[in-house]
This record gives sequence, structure tokens and C-alpha cells, in this order.
Amino acid sequence: MSPPPPNYEFQEWWNKERFKAQGLLSPYPSPPPPAAAVDASADAAAVDVSTPTTPAAAGKSRGRSPRQLSWLLLLRLHNSAAILASLPSRFLSLLRTAARRISTATRRPSPVSRLYRLIRAFLVLAIVLLALELVAYFKGWHFSPPSYASSAEALELVYANWLLIRASYLAPPVQMMVNVCIVLFLVQSVDRVVLVLGCIYIRLRGVKPVAAVDYGSQGDLEVGGAVNVEDYPMVLLQIPMCNEREVYQQSIAAVCIQDWPRERMLIQVLDDSDDTDVQNLIKAEVQKWQQKGVRILYRHRLIRTGYKAGNLKSAMSCDYVKDYEFVAIFDADFQPAPDFLKKTIPHFKGNDDLALVQARWAFVNKDENLLTRLQNINLSFHFEVEQQVNGIFINFFGFNGTAGVWRIKALEESGGWLERTTVEDMDIAVRAHLCGWKFIFLNDVKCLCELPESYEAYKKQQHRWHSGPMQLLRMCFLDILRSKVSFSKKANLIFLFFLLRKLILPFYSFTLFCIILPLSMFLPEANLPAWVVCYVPGIMSVISILPAPRSFPFIVPYLLFENTMSVTKFNAMISGLFKFGSSYEWIVTKKLGRSSEADLVAYVEQDPEPSTEDGNIHRSSSESGLAELNKLEVTKKAGKTKRNRLYRKELALAFILLTASVRSLLSAQGIHFYFLLFQGITFLAVGLDLIGEQVS
Repeated sequence: MSPPPPNYEFQEWWNKERFKAQGLLSPYPSPPPPAAAVDASADAAAVDVSTPTTPAAAGKSRGRSPRQLSWLLLLRLHNSAAILASLPSRFLSLLRTAARRISTATRRPSPVSRLYRLIRAFLVLAIVLLALELVAYFKGWHFSPPSYASSAEALELVYANWLLIRASYLAPPVQMMVNVCIVLFLVQSVDRVVLVLGCIYIRLRGVKPVAAVDYGSQGDLEVGGAVNVEDYPMVLLQIPMCNEREVYQQSIAAVCIQDWPRERMLIQVLDDSDDTDVQNLIKAEVQKWQQKGVRILYRHRLIRTGYKAGNLKSAMSCDYVKDYEFVAIFDADFQPAPDFLKKTIPHFKGNDDLALVQARWAFVNKDENLLTRLQNINLSFHFEVEQQVNGIFINFFGFNGTAGVWRIKALEESGGWLERTTVEDMDIAVRAHLCGWKFIFLNDVKCLCELPESYEAYKKQQHRWHSGPMQLLRMCFLDILRSKVSFSKKANLIFLFFLLRKLILPFYSFTLFCIILPLSMFLPEANLPAWVVCYVPGIMSVISILPAPRSFPFIVPYLLFENTMSVTKFNAMISGLFKFGSSYEWIVTKKLGRSSEADLVAYVEQDPEPSTEDGNIHRSSSESGLAELNKLEVTKKAGKTKRNRLYRKELALAFILLTASVRSLLSAQGIHFYFLLFQGITFLAVGLDLIGEQVS
């Protein structure tokens, strides 16, 4: 049998690695060769290129040697040693950060919630049970359990009684809870798979909403373009904001440069700020755009009731609103593209029963830190799968509160903005759906926005997003049953939209992975299968990450972090369902102003100034006033100090899961041990506020 042909590609790679290793590990730098040698080597290289070599000769010149292998191994060991050497310093830095935050938290005590008291009691019980199990393990009672009759010492008698109680009284109800949570888990997993299959169908068939008209491009609105301005409907654009010091300029600029006839649109800046300095900054920005010829108004409420819903309701009560057909809403950190209206408004033409056109969000800071990367996975699935599938197949989904265009007639017939919940966007969407209106989601129209970069801001946002739907369910449940829509729409609203995706999901996530799983380690008679702990969640994580394939390396952190967030979502869901005080808490999500301003500045520089005689006077006065306000802004920013926090519920759950992982190690439960260990570490990192923005 003839020997196999030499692998020249491998040999070439080997030689490259050898030269790298020699260059990195050589203790003395090699002196530069003389000029004659350089010329000679260049001539030799030219000869080598022009003279072909035989494979045999090439194989001889690229041979391997033990010395080459030694250099390569030394290089790998050097890199590994450097990483290992840095671990102690990183660990000490982590401990110093944790100690500093713990000392800060002890000086600033916060009120204790009901859920934290229950978690703390569970932690004490877990520690006591672990101590008992450790004593039983070292005494050999795990291998030969003592009976009640043969127990000689008091501790042995206690352990025998514990075995009897847990097998007869505790394990059966816990096993029943396990079975219920498994059923809920599987139902929610099936719902997720069905949504993904619907998204795949949309992709393969190329299904998407098609507009009946096309309003052309930017050049059509220039002087001399053959465009009838009367063909453009009247559009009202609203920018609700509250103390948005960091992002007000870019949001106002993005809306003002819309590619739409200026006489056919009006911009309302709805400022609910209670900071006088911020109010002055926003007023100056509005005046600057007014001098450019943009029809823009500044509104400020003296009585700030109802949060965002009250702000929008007050703006819609103006007399001039009756002259407009559509209203577009943008939160303060959103930057619509100049052609946003031209891509959304045409869908209303010929669709008299269409109430809402919703655009997709795109995130300018999705790669800022680990927290924003994980949020991007979640929201990419929400928009590309949930919103798109529901929009295509049933013409209904929850309004995202921004980056959408409403038909004003639909808003009025549905009752307008109501201040009864913290999710006014979902409230108006449900009422419009019950009135028979339809929605369209445009996955290919994106609106830039910003993700919260700190865990504190993200946690408050998620609390509002998960407590509000439960408030709304309590208030509109009977309205859904009494409505004249079809039975299938009622079933979709109650069972899928509210119960499965807003109530069951946070309930089973927290109960199954944060309570029942660690509890089953101390009650081994209650069996939680490994496929529930590891395999099915892993498959669901892969499905969830499909709309954001670049985030695939973060699949394990995503799975662990979603379980960590379940405590916040469960707490919010319970608060909204039972009308606890925190369910009506509204805190504006903190933004850092990381949205891209370069494109807006370039566009504004190209925008012609208004042709008024006193334009220069107004502009100079506005710029001088703005300069003074900017000085004030910088001074106020410098005086503020932000700190990272400690989160007690997450820390308590971390110690519960780590305690349960030690107990699972005594029982040699491999998958359960690793899951509890890494999940506990994740809870610990989140509880110490080590994920997201680090400011202290």
C-alpha cells in the first residue's frame, strides 16, 4: 500500500505557527540583516517564485521536527499561564468591588418587600437542611438510612423523622407542583415553536404588507418636483418626554427632518419635565427648529397626572388635532429615519379598517455590554417573531408605545388614552382590537433607539412591562367577554396574549427554576427530570436566538440571565395582579444618549436656513442662549454621582441555589449540580450589579 500524500496545507500552517512562536518567545531580538543579505534574499525569493518546485522537494523543505512542536507548545503554555496568572487579581478586584457595594448598601437601607421575606425564610431553611444532610453524609446515613426504631442518638432520631416526613407529607405536594409546572412549561414551549414556524413560513414565502401608494423619495419634495402636496395626508407627530436631558436634541432633530411636506405635518414636543433647566433646554431646541421653518410646538403640563398616558391625552385634546388624520408617536430616545412617514403612511391608503402601523426597533448600543447584548436577543425575537407573526396572521399585537402611526379616528372610537394602567400602549391596542380595528407590523422599517445599559434601569423597565398587563387583564377581562368580536379573538386575547405570555411565563420560570428545583434537591423523592432542567430550555434558547444569529456565543448567558430575571418579572406580575403598591410605580427608563448623532448633524447642515430677513438675528440669539444652557447642563451633570447597587432578592436566591448545588453534589446529580451552580453564580453576579454599566 502506497503511503498517503503529504498534507502541504498543514505543513504551511505549521511553519507559520513556528515563526510566530520563535518571534514571541525568543529572549533576544534578532539583529537586522545586512543590506546585501536582504538583496540576496529578495533575489532568491524571485528565483523561487519563477522556478517551480516538485512536491517531493516541497515536502522536504517543509518537514516537521520535535523542536517546532516544543516551540508551539511553549507558546500555548505561555498564553495559558498569562490567563491563569491574571485570575487572582481579577478575583481580588471582584471581591473589592463586592465589599465596596455591600458597605454602601448597609449605609443606605431600603424597605423590605414581601417576596424578599419569603426568599430569606427559604434561605434559612435551605441552610439548616444542608447542615443536617452534611452531618448525615459524614455519618453514613445516606448509604444506610436510620429507622425510627433503631435510632440511638438524638440527631439520628431527628434525621429519621425528617426522612419520614419528607417522604410521606412533603414530597407528594412538591411532585404535584413539579408536574403542573412541567405542563405549563411544555405548553409555553409549544407556543414558542409555533411562532417560530410561522416566522419561517413568512420568510420562505416572502409574505409582508404591501402599500397601495408610493410617495416617492426626498427629491420629489424639492422645488420644481411634480408632486401635489395635497396628496399627502395631514400627520401629527408627538414626542412625549420627561427629564430627557441626554436625548432630547437628537430625537427632536430626527423628527424634524422627516421627508414630508412641512405644511402637512405638525410636531408636538410634550415635555413633562419637572426640572426647570431641562425645560429651558428643550424650549431652546424647539425655537431653533421653528426658525428653520419647521412647524413645531412646545407643550408643558402644569398638572402632571397620568404619566405618559395623561401627557398624550392632554395633547390630543387640542382644537387643531381635528385637522389631522394620523398621529405618529416617538419616545425621547427614538430616531426615525427621514423616510419613516413615507414607509408607514401609505399602508393606510385603501385600508379603512387599519388603525395602527408599527415599525421595528433597532438598537444603537446593542453591543455596549453583556446586558445590552442579552436584551437584543430578547427584543429581536419579540419583533421578528412575535410581532410579525401576529401581525401577518391575526392583524393584532400589542402596540409598543412608540415608533408607530395611529389613525386618529381609531384612537377616538376606542376611547382615547386612559390613565388606568402603566401600559397605556397595550391598553389602547386591546380596546382598538375589540372595536374591530386591524394592525400592521413592518419588520423592514426600523427606528433607532437605545437600550438601558444599567441593570437598575432595565429592572425598573421590566417591572413596569410585566405589572401593567396584569392590571389591564383585571380591568378589561369582562369587556373582552362582552365584546362583539369572534370567539377565536376572545380566546387569543385571554389565553395566549394575557395568560400564557404575560402570566404563565414568569410564573413557571420563577417557580420551577428558583423554588422547585432547589427544593427538590432537599426532597429527592420529588423527581424533576433532567430534560426539564437542561435539554428543553437549551432548545428554547436556541430558538430564541435565531432572529439574532450573531449573538449565538451568548446562548448560555442568555439562558441563565432569563431565569435570573424571572424573580423581577414574577414579582411584577404578582404586584399587578393583586394591586400591590409597586404595580402603579412609573419610573422613566434612564438613557445615556448613545444614539448616533453624526447622520443627523450632517443632514441638518444640508438643510437650508429659512429665508427670513431677521433669520441671522434669531439664529445668533438662539445659539448664544443655547451656549449658556449647555454650560448649565455640564455643571449639573458634573454634580451628579451614580452608584451601582446590591439587589437582595437576587443575592438571597444565589445563596439558595448554591446551597442546593452542594446538596445535589452529595446525591451525585450531575446535570442538576452544574445547572444550580452556574445559575447561582449568575444570580450572584446580578445581585452584586456586575452585569451592565459599571459606574462606581
